[in-house]
Amino acid sequence: MRQVLSVLVENEPGVLSRVAGLFSGRGFNIESLNVAPTLDPSVSHMTIATHGDAQIVEQIIKQLRKLVSVIKVVEFADTAVVEREMVVFRVNAEESKRSEILRIVDIFRCKVVDVSLNEFTIEATGSHDKLEAILTLLTRFGIKEIARTGTVAMRRAMQTGD
Repeated sequence: MRQVLSVLVENEPGVLSRVAGLFSGRGFNIESLNVAPTLDPSVSHMTIATHGDAQIVEQIIKQLRKLVSVIKVVEFADTAVVEREMVVFRVNAEESKRSEILRIVDIFRCKVVDVSLNEFTIEATGSHDKLEAILTLLTRFGIKEIARTGTVAMRRAMQTGD
């Protein structure tokens, strides 16, 4: 099962290497990793997507918390989150298929960012599941190249009800 972790770390050299080493040293795979400074320049926020059952993820979290540079670890399994990822990809776009591709792009609220005689370059932003869905639909046209940012996630703000 896909799991997303939010990890606050000290913004210093070697932290990324230690976190990645923790995963590889224990045979865990990182599906995506996104790191950037927070409002406090001495702290960075890592969003790590990985696969594993609850027991494996629990072990990962315990190991992360043991690292000196780690400030906080949050698992997003049972939390309402805003999750986004961006993918840019080139798809074959023969003249007879262009209108169908453009309809799919429009339905998913994506952007065509470059056009050539035989290809569209498309930018899509959304949840991991949304991006998987559009890529699945457009695979039959022939995806030639793909670049992904990886997941960024943040706990949703608390909603107040009437």
